[in-house]
Amino acid sequence: MRWDGIHIAATGVWLPGRLSAEEAVAAGAYDADEHAANRIVSVTAAETEADGGPAAPEMAVRAARTALRRAGAAAERVSAVFHSHVWFQGADMWTPASYVADRTAGSGVPAFGLQQSCNAGVSSLELGARQLEAGGAVLLTTADRFSGPSFDRWRCERGLVYGDAGTALVLSSVGGFARLLSTSTAVDNSLEAISRPARPLADPSRARRPLDLSALADEYVRANGDPRRLTLRTAQVADESVRQALADADTRMEDVSRVVLNATGRSRMRWQLELQLGLDEKMSNWEFCSEVGHLGAGDHYAGLDDLVRSGQVLPGDRVLLVGGGTGYSCTSAVVEITEAARWSD
Repeated sequence: MRWDGIHIAATGVWLPGRLSAEEAVAAGAYDADEHAANRIVSVTAAETEADGGPAAPEMAVRAARTALRRAGAAAERVSAVFHSHVWFQGADMWTPASYVADRTAGSGVPAFGLQQSCNAGVSSLELGARQLEAGGAVLLTTADRFSGPSFDRWRCERGLVYGDAGTALVLSSVGGFARLLSTSTAVDNSLEAISRPARPLADPSRARRPLDLSALADEYVRANGDPRRLTLRTAQVADESVRQALADADTRMEDVSRVVLNATGRSRMRWQLELQLGLDEKMSNWEFCSEVGHLGAGDHYAGLDDLVRSGQVLPGDRVLLVGGGTGYSCTSAVVEITEAARWSD
């Protein structure tokens, strides 16, 4: 879908301290072969709650306050909050989106929680843009804290390591440092079984064991045959999303200055870049990804924030954001940088 008059007013990110991947291997927490293939340097990890570390929604609040402060006049016009996450937010049967909205945009601003897995950050750009057809601004946030004993950040999934973060982005109809040119979402709901047991669990207590997404994917492949078919189908969904987003933005792949993908390990990242998109690694934000890990739904806001703050993108540059998440859904977005961000922090 092509968008006119939709701007990115600001981004905001809250990152905790980092854990060394080499030290994790030495301690037996991280597989040495995975480390060699992924080339992850470190991951962000919040302190335990006993040490005063924040719960996930509080991370989102911290990132959102930064984004709203940077957004200037747009911050006063926020008409909705969309909060996305992948993992536990601190309590069952609770609405963390309302918590984030109350502490940022205000108690009277409608808040919505999104469950689109690791694609949620980019897909909320599309939902937020639809909300802005009536004008104003929308606050988009993500937050995840991947802590045990139910989650092992080092071993949950082959090819990546999970990092903690809160991220935020303000979409606005009244200007900003970038324009949202287009978004496109493609899905294949028949692939939802990749991330669940053969039968959904009726007893929630049984789901409290450590999550093993790689084992679930292996189970799916054993039940459904050739793993190449799965790889091909997910690639087709992503390709459909990317091609449509570029077409709607009147942009060729060679016009793209940088690309922000889900923050995976280097082997997965290279497959996505070189084989799927035909792009060099230097076009990605791989260095940043290798230092913070996979931030759940927050990879794309954090990645864009890093590119802008570090001056790696300049006015006139076009950035391609490509999200993907279990379900299976993929959303792509084309963003054009229109001015240098004038943030003092």
